[in-house]
Amino acid sequence: MVDKANFVVSVVGAGQMGRGICQSFAMSDFAVQMMDVSAEALERGKSFIENQLLKGESKGKWDSNYVKSCLEKISLVQSIEELSSSNLVIEAATENKELKAKIFKDLDSVVDESCILATNTSSISITELAANVSHPQRFVGMHFMNPVPVMKLVEGINGLETSKETFNVVKDITSDLGKVLVESRDMPGFVVNRILMPMINEAVYAVYEGLASVEDIDQAMKLGTNQPMGPLTLADFIGLDTCLSIMEVLNDGFKDSKYRPCPLLKQYVLAGRLGKKAKRGFYEY
Repeated sequence: MVDKANFVVSVVGAGQMGRGICQSFAMSDFAVQMMDVSAEALERGKSFIENQLLKGESKGKWDSNYVKSCLEKISLVQSIEELSSSNLVIEAATENKELKAKIFKDLDSVVDESCILATNTSSISITELAANVSHPQRFVGMHFMNPVPVMKLVEGINGLETSKETFNVVKDITSDLGKVLVESRDMPGFVVNRILMPMINEAVYAVYEGLASVEDIDQAMKLGTNQPMGPLTLADFIGLDTCLSIMEVLNDGFKDSKYRPCPLLKQYVLAGRLGKKAKRGFYEY
């Protein structure tokens, strides 16, 4: 197991996934740095975490001392250079290959060669991203699910060069977080999105072709397959731009027409109807 007292975790990105990953580590007694170039994003991320912890306190899940302890575990930094003492850095930036590549090139020049570099990518090749660092054997995929503090699953993905030692450390850390690691091959979409995104895309096609209304499609899948929410609601929560990006990765990676993004999904993204975060997607919020 990892010696938490001498282990520093850093998370690059203070958005929805980054703040959730930070919260999960802090709640499991890890010291964690949340890094973002935007001071506003950092403050917003820390405030969101505090509010989530206070909600838990109000419901009797934990006491005020625990909330205080968790918040003290989180420090905010604005530059890659401040992550030099990290033992594990998890990149949780936007699902953009070029952006992620730049982040890892910058990290490579800052962190110690023993530091594990991980990406939270939901679909991009781990092997391809690892090519941006000097020690690809210390590079691994850690795909958390949203909302991170609630969801138990972490997809662990080996790149071509990832060492067994690195993967075993990640497995131990996942266990320390109270989560379950499922190992996936480094293929587009890994396990969850390889199965989930084509289902969502097919639901969008059902709307596009006038098969049924948005509400009825969601209702049918909820009641007919016992899903907690319909695929179109889920798409809105994930973000339609993220769904489109993952479908494009699947389509490019497999060259199979079954992964072709629905034209309606592309239209919604072009129109700025990105889902819950934009107040409008298949539903209005």
